[in-house]
Amino acid sequence: MTIRDALSALSLPGGQVSDYKATDALMSLPVPNPRAILADRGYDSDSFRQDLLLHGILPVIPSRKGRSALQKTDWRRYKNRNRIEQMRRIATRYGTTALSYMSFLNLAAARLWIRSFVNVT
Repeated sequence: MTIRDALSALSLPGGQVSDYKATDALMSLPVPNPRAILADRGYDSDSFRQDLLLHGILPVIPSRKGRSALQKTDWRRYKNRNRIEQMRRIATRYGTTALSYMSFLNLAAARLWIRSFVNVT
């Protein structure tokens, strides 16, 4: 996948739309599946967990408070979720326009893409 393919795959749902709405688009990208997905309690649903497992992805998601059937969580892996928190600036676009938000995503994607060329022989 080229950077152009990756950037064209970015989608911008409405500001008040749940992140669940974007998971189908992410799962359909032509990239290798990760081994695990770390997410906060907001992603805890049986259907989302089942979809991840069907794709061979381990859900590392704590159960929502008040859930009747608590799910097991790999807390050792979950401690790495701080990376998610560091990316909150991208995940929450409060007070920004769609253009500035997409521009920020493009810059972040380019930075990650360029890093893949460093020290490559």
